[in-house]
Amino acid sequence: MNNYKQKPFIPAIQKTSTLVMLSALALLGFLISINSTKIEVSKSYTTKVKAANYMKQSMELLKSTRMVSGIFVDDENDPNETGLVGSPFSLITTDEGDLDAKLTTLDPNFAAGMVELMDQLGLQKNDTVAVLVTGSMPGANMAVLSALKAIEAYPVTITSVGASQWGANQVDFTWLDMEKILYANQLIPSRSISASIGGRNDMGRLLSPAGRAIITENIEKHGISLIKKAKLAENIALRMKTFEDIADIKNYKAMINVGGGVASLGTSFNSKLLPAGIIRRSDIQNISLQDGGIEGVLSKFSKNNIPVLHILNIKSLTEQLGMPFAPIPLPEIGVGSLYAIERYNLLIAFICLSVICGSVFIVGYQSKKEIKEHLVNHEPDSLL
Repeated sequence: MNNYKQKPFIPAIQKTSTLVMLSALALLGFLISINSTKIEVSKSYTTKVKAANYMKQSMELLKSTRMVSGIFVDDENDPNETGLVGSPFSLITTDEGDLDAKLTTLDPNFAAGMVELMDQLGLQKNDTVAVLVTGSMPGANMAVLSALKAIEAYPVTITSVGASQWGANQVDFTWLDMEKILYANQLIPSRSISASIGGRNDMGRLLSPAGRAIITENIEKHGISLIKKAKLAENIALRMKTFEDIADIKNYKAMINVGGGVASLGTSFNSKLLPAGIIRRSDIQNISLQDGGIEGVLSKFSKNNIPVLHILNIKSLTEQLGMPFAPIPLPEIGVGSLYAIERYNLLIAFICLSVICGSVFIVGYQSKKEIKEHLVNHEPDSLL
């Protein structure tokens, strides 16, 4: 019996011990890689925390103001007990509203989300920004203004006072009332310079005469100029003139729209197709209606190549920002992917992969040499 039959030739790559060692090495590399993570803090972390804290203080102040007036929190529709969720119906309620969307915007971290979007737009200190808000989402209004204060940009704001369900639709506590309190306590950088009734056609269509009168009186009480022309197009034109009286349109660094006000969006395109977040001129051109329509303020700014931020479709917006939708309870400020992201250390992962691949290559190369050497040196009759 020859040596081959006593001890068969087995190259290194086929040996159980070698395969076990390679498997162990691969497992070790995997464990090292998966546990080698690093925290990547947002470059605007400090500004985001500052904005969120401004909004938190704003919410607490407005809640305490309501409590002093003897208003009780509706804990069923306002599970986080912010005191800032409106009613399903009132004399100044203009339309239906999504309660979950309103609850989402009443999260102080929503202001941090606005900083993220403004950072993407490149907004900086002392930039002038055109802002259109409605009474429908007081949380989003506060978030935008808190973010602008944290950035130290200057907003020029025009308001549509009418509000949809669950918004600032209390006749004794409109958005203009909230805004006055926040500005007096230095929690927002400026107040509205002009306001309209809002609602259908921006003139309170579908509201009762009493509802329109309440809004008009509220605007007059705050000493703000009333936007009330005979036609929607004229109300839009007056808004543009109001902005131009402050600064040339081309000098605005951005235009921010909060809500679905018809004066903001116009009727020249299907507003439901307009994506939330940062809007580019091509986004509007792609959804423009062929037979025309009335061009809103948002479109007019976009045509002047002014960056636009559209705060609507809140669920879509939270998905973009990696934020929870209608969270209960409210998340802690400074925590979450908006502020910091845990990432794998790619350098360590690459080193581990290189070591594993190199080991496999060395074993394979060595096995090839062994096989070649065996074929040259073995006895011809060893296989018989």
